[in-house]
Amino acid sequence: MYFAALLARTEDGWEASDTELDDVETLSNLTDLAREASVDEDTVLVFIEQEDAWFGVVRVDGEEDPRIFISDATAAARSSYGEILLTDELLGREPGAEDTIAALEELVGLDGTEDGEPDITPDNDDDDELDADAVPTGPLGDTAVLADLGLPEAGLLMLRTDALVEIADALGAAEVLESVR
Repeated sequence: MYFAALLARTEDGWEASDTELDDVETLSNLTDLAREASVDEDTVLVFIEQEDAWFGVVRVDGEEDPRIFISDATAAARSSYGEILLTDELLGREPGAEDTIAALEELVGLDGTEDGEPDITPDNDDDDELDADAVPTGPLGDTAVLADLGLPEAGLLMLRTDALVEIADALGAAEVLESVR
């Protein structure tokens, strides 16, 4: 089960709203959604959580690039919402590198077999999904994403269960987050 919410910082504190991610396909879509919730281009946090598996925090400050933290990248790689957050940049890959390699292999017919040999490679219909082996195990991203808001890096890295509640509590937004949970 997934939970997703937006926390928008205002001069009166935090405002929370639950959000549906069904129409969100990319980090850019998610960033746009966060910016729409922003008051005066102030900080907006997007919380995504898969119960007992992983959580992610995306921080959007005005027009700056989003900052991302994922508690368990391997678990997130097995999730459609996690794939949104696991960008090439976050994984330290050249943008579009996998697409370029696949296109080159197709162009020159490199399927790993010699002419006349049977293709014994397993059929992988999940080419669009990230390979969990290509993703580092454990936390990934900006561990200081919430440091200036009251949750230091060490505190963020120690969170496991009820992480979003703990984060909201550290930010002084526990009540508003609970209202949309």
